[in-house]
Amino acid sequence: MTGLPDWVRNFTSALDTTMGLELLEVSPEKVVGRMPVEGNTQPIGMWHGGASCVLAESLASIGAAAAVLPDRVAVGVDINATHHRPARTGWVTGTATALRLGRTVLSYEVVLVDDVGERLCTARVTCQAVTNPAA
Repeated sequence: MTGLPDWVRNFTSALDTTMGLELLEVSPEKVVGRMPVEGNTQPIGMWHGGASCVLAESLASIGAAAAVLPDRVAVGVDINATHHRPARTGWVTGTATALRLGRTVLSYEVVLVDDVGERLCTARVTCQAVTNPAA
């Protein structure tokens, strides 16, 4: 996590850790991260569609957090995902790009690709900024 904002180092979840999320770039406008296919597959050996949703929501939520912390936190309120093709090996890399960074609603388009740049999934994630209970 070299070159990432300091706050991101402690901004992890057990699910992201279990699934092997690696963050590569973090800002309110754009978040890039990846997960290994291995360990995140269906019984038939293909990347799991649920893993796509986890990756997409994690990246968008981190971007939204970057926009609203420390006074507020971001919580996911909507996700939709279209699965285009399978992956069986390597890494799935996601790029969450902000569509709207509003005061209370933040929306992202998240594109997931395989190691050769083939699009695997397109997702849209909406987050809501709420009062930070720890502030």
